[in-house]
Amino acid sequence: MTPSPSSSSSSSSPGLLSSPDRPLPAVRLRVPTDEDAHAWHRAFDDPDVMEFLGGPAELSAYEELTARQRMHDARLGVCLWTLLDEEDTVLGFTGAQPWPAEKEWGPVGEIEIGWRLGRSAWGKGYAYAAALATLERVREAGVPHVVAMINDENARSIAVAERLGMTLAERFLLPGGTRHGRRYELTLGQD
Repeated sequence: MTPSPSSSSSSSSPGLLSSPDRPLPAVRLRVPTDEDAHAWHRAFDDPDVMEFLGGPAELSAYEELTARQRMHDARLGVCLWTLLDEEDTVLGFTGAQPWPAEKEWGPVGEIEIGWRLGRSAWGKGYAYAAALATLERVREAGVPHVVAMINDENARSIAVAERLGMTLAERFLLPGGTRHGRRYELTLGQD
């Protein structure tokens, strides 16, 4: 089952997404800029935000990541977009990208959706609103199927994936052999 937002976000103007539970915040997505590398670095320079991702990273990691996302957008029409609130404050990112072929594990060849928000944006509905906007854009780009790779202990991201209607396809041992991960899947219907 594919969720249907009542309206969508666009890169040119914020759109309000709503849910039967409560109204969701307005979000806007844009292809990341060079300046967004600095904003992502500030938003994610927090051990709690990076708990399941190996800890805070250097600015250079975000400079490389934003450049790679611009390439994905140009080639595929999807990327990890910068997530903005209605005041154009950078909250983090959301989007989709190919699973890296150079990784020795995971769903190589699949398009993975994901979201990462700075701590100040937690608990306000931004992750779900952003994930809905991501699914809409991915569907528009003609992607038929997505996965989400989530650490087994990351209850917040698991809740978002399940609320999106994603199905748990696999639970597996993560590299290093001490923690487990989950692979969620969702087939996207074309509008």
